Amino acid sequence: MNHWFKKWQKKRTEPAHLKSGRWGEHLALRLLKKKKYRIEGERVRVGRHDEIDLIAWQDDILVFVEVKTRKNERFGRPVTAVNSAKRKRLSRAAVAYLRKMPKHPNYIRFDVVEVIGEPKKPHPEIRHLENVFPLDASYRLWW
Repeated sequence: MNHWFKKWQKKRTEPAHLKSGRWGEHLALRLLKKKKYRIEGERVRVGRHDEIDLIAWQDDILVFVEVKTRKNERFGRPVTAVNSAKRKRLSRAAVAYLRKMPKHPNYIRFDVVEVIGEPKKPHPEIRHLENVFPLDASYRLWW
């Protein structure tokens, strides 16, 4: 490989906020496993624009989990970032996911896991908030 090409070619590094988000998702996954949730999927892409951080089963309830990671709570709790637009996107993604399932769950639920801390610092605070919001009113379950 030519010397000029090596200088031109940059190493692709992930931005800090994405690394932090992945770290938070990993901690949330560990927490849910510890609570005996059965993990169905991680970072599940549904359609072109929608992604669900975690999907898990708690008994007969299918749980869609949004993970919010922040360094601190200076600007409020992480759950406040799950505003009405985000709830609508999550509802749309959940319905699209449910349409692809061969057997539908008895119940669904939307949870949020808050992770407060930084990857290189010990003792992050992790909060699992259950049933944070209902399915958006513009979507219906058909079964």
